[in-house]
Amino acid sequence: MSEYSPSLIPVLALTGLLSITPCLHADTTELKNDLTTPAMTTGDPAAGKRVHQVAPEYKGTGVYHTLYLPTNWKPGGKYPVIVEYTGNRHPASGSSGKVKDANLGYGITGGKDFIWVTMPYIEKDGKKNALNWWGDRQATIDYCKKNLPRICKQFGGDSKNVFVCGFSRGAIAVSYIGLADDEIAALWKGFIAHDHFDGQRQWGYPESDRKSALTRLTRLNGRPVLASGNANDFLKDHLHLADFTFLKVPVGKIFTIPEGKIIHPHTDLWMHRDSPYRKRARQWLDKHK
Repeated sequence: MSEYSPSLIPVLALTGLLSITPCLHADTTELKNDLTTPAMTTGDPAAGKRVHQVAPEYKGTGVYHTLYLPTNWKPGGKYPVIVEYTGNRHPASGSSGKVKDANLGYGITGGKDFIWVTMPYIEKDGKKNALNWWGDRQATIDYCKKNLPRICKQFGGDSKNVFVCGFSRGAIAVSYIGLADDEIAALWKGFIAHDHFDGQRQWGYPESDRKSALTRLTRLNGRPVLASGNANDFLKDHLHLADFTFLKVPVGKIFTIPEGKIIHPHTDLWMHRDSPYRKRARQWLDKHK
């Protein structure tokens, strides 16, 4: 049987029959090769630089997104795009909830080839980014629908080759925001969710029940989804909705926790270190981009 058999991997992973537990050794050589997410800066975008940007509609407020152009970016080129939503503010796991502290999109791309955009959640007052949950959900959805096409047009993003990803709250947002209506759902070529998934449990915010989540998930329309981290057992009855790939990630085998910024296994930094799991995630992205 092929290791990547598309018909069997999702089923085996969900039933627990597929186990991926290679031995990893966190030696000094490996540590030196860890990725470091570029710090957010101000000024004009440039290759290899991550900058703070404010949309015209939010001029004079604290609402912002970040834009990273890959190291191989040149004016006039055309590049795939990865859009990220951050987790909640959760100090116990090292998550600040801030757009500037996102890591997942950089980890899976390694800073090459892809334009990386981290989108905000808009607070209900419309004056700042929300660090916990959704704020004004409709404003958050509208922000993405307006700004993603702008970014693609201005910086050479390939609008037919856009992925959405997220960690924790952001993993839920992949569907709760990214599939909220037909218009925003049409923006994406593929979906990456790490640790959590829309409909995994009743979270307590509006339309977080499983019936509502499954209505959103019908908008996947068979497109590729990489669900890593926490098991999403409820999806085993809905594999027809998308081309699902499931990847369990034993963060405790990749890092010796606590280690540097890794203070909890619930982290968006797991792809910053070379491992068989990062390789699989990147192979998935290369296959579908």
